[in-house]
Amino acid sequence: MSTKPKQTRTSRFTVPIANQQLLRDICGPAHSHLQLLEHAFADDSVRAESQGQTGEIVITGNGEGAKIAAESIEAFAARIAAGAEATAAELEAAIRLTRAHGGGVVGAGDVIVGLRKPVMAQTPGQRAYLEKLKRDDLGLIFGVGPAGTGKTYLAVAQGAAELKAGKRERLIVARPAVEAGEKLGFLPGTQEEKVDPYMLPIWDALNECLGAQEVDRRKERREIEVAPLAFMRGRTLKNAFVIIDEAQNATVPQMKMVLTRLGKGSRMIVTGDPSQTDLPGGIRSGLAHALGILKGVKGVALEELTKADVVRHELVGRIIDAYERDATKGVSKT
Repeated sequence: MSTKPKQTRTSRFTVPIANQQLLRDICGPAHSHLQLLEHAFADDSVRAESQGQTGEIVITGNGEGAKIAAESIEAFAARIAAGAEATAAELEAAIRLTRAHGGGVVGAGDVIVGLRKPVMAQTPGQRAYLEKLKRDDLGLIFGVGPAGTGKTYLAVAQGAAELKAGKRERLIVARPAVEAGEKLGFLPGTQEEKVDPYMLPIWDALNECLGAQEVDRRKERREIEVAPLAFMRGRTLKNAFVIIDEAQNATVPQMKMVLTRLGKGSRMIVTGDPSQTDLPGGIRSGLAHALGILKGVKGVALEELTKADVVRHELVGRIIDAYERDATKGVSKT
């Protein structure tokens, strides 16, 4: 808890906690979570007090901040009850979602279940994206935005959940390999050995969602498949959850080819960052083209994630800031 001097606070909210273990989880080691909450709402002089004997947390403060802080604690408790780890990152997610929506309590549509551990949105943009991923009436979803926004991870998690629940027979992930050229024929090994180095983030996400042993079993049964876009030609993908990753590096013909592979009972998620294409100069990105011509088509949805949806270690943010300051310093000297 904070050691700030006592102040007159205009609002007081009591949040009952179901049991003592949950109360300890919410408070965090040495009440570090409550300190984090107070820091997040410092402008409203919020103070959080654990009432161990009565099993509740008392929030006091000024203005709207105290109310939102109390709702953030309720949302944090709901996330833990739904299977999330009781970490500072989860509390920060609860605060972000509560601030954006006026209430961040986890609903059925906010979490992917049936995996090794539940997967939940961490930001308002991720929540909107996840809501679309869970809608069966959307056969084609574009998730676009910068790296680190969770667009690919959430798609993999939803695909893994649908595969495990028996809603889809296969999970297929494809992406342009070796930048835009897809010159895989010049690489040694089988098709899988050629493409695997480019798919490590996908395998990491699958292993986290399903476990390495289950992933290996499903690979052997070809229920999980990875392939470069060049190997998708001529196929019809039925009863599959298909993810096209790094789609900004697909050409217009490649994008048209892969989008028309969609068969009955299948869904396709296309992810990428239109601002970071590696295509040679003069070649138009198939992702940007598809976003333009498919806007408003029934069954197609777009979720645009932004820098505000990037969830990363706070140290990474400070490192990036340092590099940006250094770059600005270099420009000013020239």
